[in-house]
Amino acid sequence: MLPLMIGVREVEPTPLQVKKDILKTITTRSLPITEISEVQEIDEVIDAILSGETVLFLDGYASAIKLSSRGWPNRGIEESSSETAYRGPRDAFNETLKFNISLIRRRIKDPKLKVKMHMVGRRSKTDVAIMYIEDIANDMFIDEVNKRLDNIDVDAIIESSILEEFIQDNPYSPFPQIENTERPDAAASSIYEGRIVIVVDNTPSVLIIPATIGTLMQSTEDYYSRWPIATIVRVIRYIAAFVAVAAPALYISVTSFDPGVLPTRLAFYVSGTRVNVPFPSVIEALLMEITIEFLREAGSRISGPIGTTIGIVGGLIIGQAAVEAGIVSPLMIIIVAITAIATFTLPSYEFAAALRFYRFVLILFAAVLGLYGVMLGFIILMTHVVKLNSFGIPFSSPYTGLGLTSGDIKDTLIRVPIRNLKYRPKFTLPKNRKRMK
Repeated sequence: MLPLMIGVREVEPTPLQVKKDILKTITTRSLPITEISEVQEIDEVIDAILSGETVLFLDGYASAIKLSSRGWPNRGIEESSSETAYRGPRDAFNETLKFNISLIRRRIKDPKLKVKMHMVGRRSKTDVAIMYIEDIANDMFIDEVNKRLDNIDVDAIIESSILEEFIQDNPYSPFPQIENTERPDAAASSIYEGRIVIVVDNTPSVLIIPATIGTLMQSTEDYYSRWPIATIVRVIRYIAAFVAVAAPALYISVTSFDPGVLPTRLAFYVSGTRVNVPFPSVIEALLMEITIEFLREAGSRISGPIGTTIGIVGGLIIGQAAVEAGIVSPLMIIIVAITAIATFTLPSYEFAAALRFYRFVLILFAAVLGLYGVMLGFIILMTHVVKLNSFGIPFSSPYTGLGLTSGDIKDTLIRVPIRNLKYRPKFTLPKNRKRMK
């Protein structure tokens, strides 16, 4: 028997083969770093160095090796102050992109989870990551998000809200067409539904698309509670949304135009409380609503318990003093207080802010036309909401038809048991709708 290596022809390696072997050995074996890539353009090298990466140059090579070595002071993983929960995970996103991606990957151990990186901003070079599950998310959403991000031409992206304005369908609408959250469990749940999460560096708020009224009125805590309790809470939220936008306008229309709709004893009481009030009801409502906005803004500018104290004490003192001075009626104070409380019950701050804005519009309609003005204002509001889209998906889904016939109503106004939610929402147009047997 001949030895194994006898007859093997020795070949002298060419210089090109040697260069390729050296480059491959360095990138795959020699460096104890997982994120390694080749760069060939000098602009890419400059961007990498300015971003804190290490670039390795090899003599005689036309390309360089980019090594992931970013490091800077960062805030630890803390509980979200804007989305508190009595049950569920306590961790929240911070301002570091890699940490935020890791928090989502921790909850989605699926090889189909994809992360596509973008660099947005000519000067800021802000890193933006798109996260989705490849065999669930619809390709239409993925392509549209990539297209809109590539079309952004601006100096700097400082926060995710700036990016949101560039990619949303209708930037002139007060209603948000993109959902945002600081909770990794909410982001992971959205990805499992077939939605796309956009993570922006330097901000703890991630964006979720598409968004609808149903998703903006939901909270992550709804899925951690018993389903009857979650259903009651959701119904209360929708009632609170109506109260937040319509209560002052209804008060104005009833007291100024249509007191006959009230019971006789209640009408006498309302008129009796307004005997010494020198202003019409619309001026009364605007004064108190603007005062509440002053207190809200002042409380948000002062951190800690002092801000809360200013809101509570200021509201009590101003309300009591206004009633004693005869500027407003006691019933108006009650209406404004209930309206403010109803606003805070909504999970989405941006959606609640839009309702606060439109509350003033309804007040003006009520001051001119009474109940007819309130009805006209609601018609305009509903028409606007129905016309809105979120990346091509109707903003009012599933209440306008998309999803009504496919079971999406089970997880909107009501929340049925988890075992009955066998399919992903229809409005996300997932490739694979079934999520359990």
